[in-house]
Amino acid sequence: MIELYHCADARSFRALWALEEMGLPYRLHMLPFPPRLFRPEYLEQNPLGTIPLLIDGDVRMTESAAIPQYLATRYGPSPLAVGADETDYALWLDWLHRSEATLTFPQTIILRYTRLEPKERRLDQAVADYTQWFLSRLRHLTRTLAEREWLCAGRFTMADLCVGYALLLARNLGLEHKFSPEIAAYWERLNSRPAFLAAKAAQE
Repeated sequence: MIELYHCADARSFRALWALEEMGLPYRLHMLPFPPRLFRPEYLEQNPLGTIPLLIDGDVRMTESAAIPQYLATRYGPSPLAVGADETDYALWLDWLHRSEATLTFPQTIILRYTRLEPKERRLDQAVADYTQWFLSRLRHLTRTLAEREWLCAGRFTMADLCVGYALLLARNLGLEHKFSPEIAAYWERLNSRPAFLAAKAAQE
């Protein structure tokens, strides 16, 4: 059985949501955040101390945007993947990677300097700068959603799931008031999916 090490609403939510979308059986290990501090024995499973950690037989994966791609292709065929023979294959890959490198990364800096660091080490300027970075990159999502319901291939895919996590994190950071109408409507489509709701219930 697939095993997933997860912290509530952390990057590993992408993997949890993907497992629910695929309907795959899994065993969930809930950890406090950050696990390297509050569950040091976890380092025996993942020396990086990060989450997610997905174990599937001999496979061990720790990148949150790669895991949904792996699940959709390893356990497919699935409409959640976009095949190399489809027109939007490159666009699918681009959004998968953009979800983490472009949209989630600046938010981790905001999270660190608003909540994780002791008060004397929090940096208002870093928070302001990386908030603006995130919001400026979000404009491309607004432009895309002005023309389509989902990001690629005319259907919900793992790219939407991965970008959806970036929006979940933005909401948790109090940035949802900056969502454009297009993004707000997209978020409502995402968070009403049965698999999203099942993943939230599983972690709680």
